[in-house]
Amino acid sequence: MKPARILIIEDEEQVLSMNREYLEDEGYTVACAENIAQARFLLEEHTPNLILLDVMLPDGLGWDFCMELRQKTNAPIIFLTGRDEHESVVKGLLRGGDDYVTKPYNMSILGARIAAQLRRAGIAAQRVLELPPLSVDTLTGEVTLSGQPVNLTKKEYQLLICFMQFPGQRLSREEIYQRAWGEAAENSRTITVHITNLRKKLAMNNDGWFEIRSSGKDGYLFSKVRY
Repeated sequence: MKPARILIIEDEEQVLSMNREYLEDEGYTVACAENIAQARFLLEEHTPNLILLDVMLPDGLGWDFCMELRQKTNAPIIFLTGRDEHESVVKGLLRGGDDYVTKPYNMSILGARIAAQLRRAGIAAQRVLELPPLSVDTLTGEVTLSGQPVNLTKKEYQLLICFMQFPGQRLSREEIYQRAWGEAAENSRTITVHITNLRKKLAMNNDGWFEIRSSGKDGYLFSKVRY
């Protein structure tokens, strides 16, 4: 089965790069446009199954462009919006948009919204993240280790998703905060507490399958240590 195709229309370079990396790691085929002019071209070349559309773009407004998109495609459209742009979102939804996500957003929430829209459109999306014997169902939120359920808090679950998307790669505290929780780094003890709890719940302190170790001055690395 071919992966779903997603078109991101976003002019903020950091947001665009982070979204692209996350979605490609999720198994999607991704094309990116920084403005409406590029999006018009990619719409024909890429034929997306879903569109992520920023409300404020350098050459126009997303909710205006949404009307144009609706004349060319039935693909679900999810608006990416700032907290003070809700009026624009309402206009966009009335012009053919399907959903919206408010910045800053958690990547797993964005992934769930995308999966839900693709599912409604009859397009299969990657649902399960697996690093055997660890498995996470991103639709139900169920986490299992060697077939046994693992009960995690919301923050721990989001942290685990972040680590599973980048196994064996060093992530700084700032990257973890942004990717897992969609926010700027807080008190350094916050992440330490969540990692400590995650280590316990995944039996990492008892000759477990995985480890989370400090890497560099302010980073962490999640990896599999048993095969």
